[in-house]
Amino acid sequence: MPGRIPEQFIDDLLARVDIVDVIQERVPLKKAGRDWSARCPFHDERSPSFTVSPAKQFYHCFGCGAHGSAIGFLMNYDRLEFPDAVEELASRAGLKVPYEGGREAPREDATDLYNLLDAAAKFYRRQLGENETAREYFAKRGLDEANLARFNLGYAPDQWDALKNALGTNAQRIALLEKTGMLTSGERGTKYDRFRDRVMFPILDRRGRTIAFGGRVLASNSSDHPDRENQTAGIPARTFQKSDGPKYLNSPETPLFHKGHELFGLWQVREANQKIARLIVVEGYMDAISLHQFGVTQAVATLGTATTRDHAEILFRQCADVYFCFDGDRAGRHAAWRAVESVLPRMRDGRQALFLFLPDGEDPDSLIRKEGLDGFEQRLKNATPLSQFFFAELGKDVNLTSLDGKARLAERARPLLAQIPDGAFRDLMLAELDKSTGVHVQIAAPADVAPARARSTRPQQRSLVRSAVALLVQRPALASALEPPWAFAELRQPGVPLLIELIGVCRARPDITTGALLEHFAEREEAKALQKLAVMDFPGGEDESRAEFLGAINQLDRQTESQRRSDLQLRLKELEMKGAAGLTEEERNELRQLLAVKEVRPQ
Repeated sequence: MPGRIPEQFIDDLLARVDIVDVIQERVPLKKAGRDWSARCPFHDERSPSFTVSPAKQFYHCFGCGAHGSAIGFLMNYDRLEFPDAVEELASRAGLKVPYEGGREAPREDATDLYNLLDAAAKFYRRQLGENETAREYFAKRGLDEANLARFNLGYAPDQWDALKNALGTNAQRIALLEKTGMLTSGERGTKYDRFRDRVMFPILDRRGRTIAFGGRVLASNSSDHPDRENQTAGIPARTFQKSDGPKYLNSPETPLFHKGHELFGLWQVREANQKIARLIVVEGYMDAISLHQFGVTQAVATLGTATTRDHAEILFRQCADVYFCFDGDRAGRHAAWRAVESVLPRMRDGRQALFLFLPDGEDPDSLIRKEGLDGFEQRLKNATPLSQFFFAELGKDVNLTSLDGKARLAERARPLLAQIPDGAFRDLMLAELDKSTGVHVQIAAPADVAPARARSTRPQQRSLVRSAVALLVQRPALASALEPPWAFAELRQPGVPLLIELIGVCRARPDITTGALLEHFAEREEAKALQKLAVMDFPGGEDESRAEFLGAINQLDRQTESQRRSDLQLRLKELEMKGAAGLTEEERNELRQLLAVKEVRPQ
């Protein structure tokens, strides 16, 4: 079982790391009173609605609803898993993350995997310097030393066990090499190098760590004699014939690598551009690298897979303008349509997706060499907007001069347009469909958008419990003003158990911040409600908040007295109707006291 990170460590970590510093390294913030503000990095907007509170150690966007602690920000902005976000912040604070359960194996394994893949990249890099054929390949492609170094390009030797012998120094490391996909097994179980006689392209995650490789086969003659060496490996000769292997080979899916989630070159783009104004998506490693070589330092490549929705999310989180560069043939247009289907749900106002279709026989690498930077930039300026490609592709086999054809186009477009987030772009796409077909299509807002709009228009309920919970979430130190037992714990009202739990957490962890408190409930069903209460507006400062909190608790205590009084009176009435003995002496005394309180303090 994976080790669990103790909550106390999370509290200490979030107390040591200032969320303002973490976010400001990625998003330019401006001081706005006690807080900081910016245009939200998670959706496109013209005026700032993104707020960071140093007092609460919490961020919130009033536009799209994004919110959380420094951990949550790294998870959303850098697309990190929770343990990786904690590790990132802990490294920043000079702390080592502890894991409960008596072992740290899962996280240590991950660290070992990263270290081993980094060592493999260095090994391949060294081998490049020793292989003339591989160096000639890159030289013919026009790559200079700066680009070779920028992408850490290398060479996998033409041997079955070069990497295994270099890095697999014991059984544990061999197991880790196999886990990273760097080794594969023959029919007899013998392990050997997955990549052989290939130029190597390290694939990095968004933290710049090597997580996988792509390898392109070289057209060299093998010095191996497959019959002899394959018998040693315990595998038939045909398994190893180079003609059987693909031209490009990627690492398999591993605990670190999921090809539908990653983009080759994104780390280099972020390193080369302080602000990413656009991204150009190509299909091949060398296409992306050549574009960088010629000054187009915003090029990334998919990893042998179609553009996924995860890719679209990552792309638009970096910038508002994304260009997809495909071949102009049937396969290229099919790939472009797959990209359209992936980006439509991400097309919020202000975002643009454009499509550059290349001339026959050209790829980005060959085209930029032939036409140069200026020629390629001109082609980007003339790229086809998503809207134009969308209607052209849907209507390519439709006769728009007939009613049947217009109806067919409208029916094809309807479910796709329904995926676009509510806004001006969606309205304009619907208007264009109306113009083309004469059909006024009405579609409901996407499921992930409509509820948010409905909720935003409802007035917030300011019940006593809700107010007390909101105040406590925003100022956890208020819990120290309450001493147990808490009379209102017996109150039968929604939210009271949550309030009791919050008081207990805040008293047990007196230095907890709003951000850390929300992390405590992150996996609970109450999380969304608490996140909204964290930004509820309470006028006044700390003294006013304390007075309002204690006043709410006092009112809840009174309601508890009233509830108990009603319970006793009802019990007395039921006993009398049954002809049974009345209340116990203790209950009678309690009822008399409650009635006396009511006389003095009307409810």
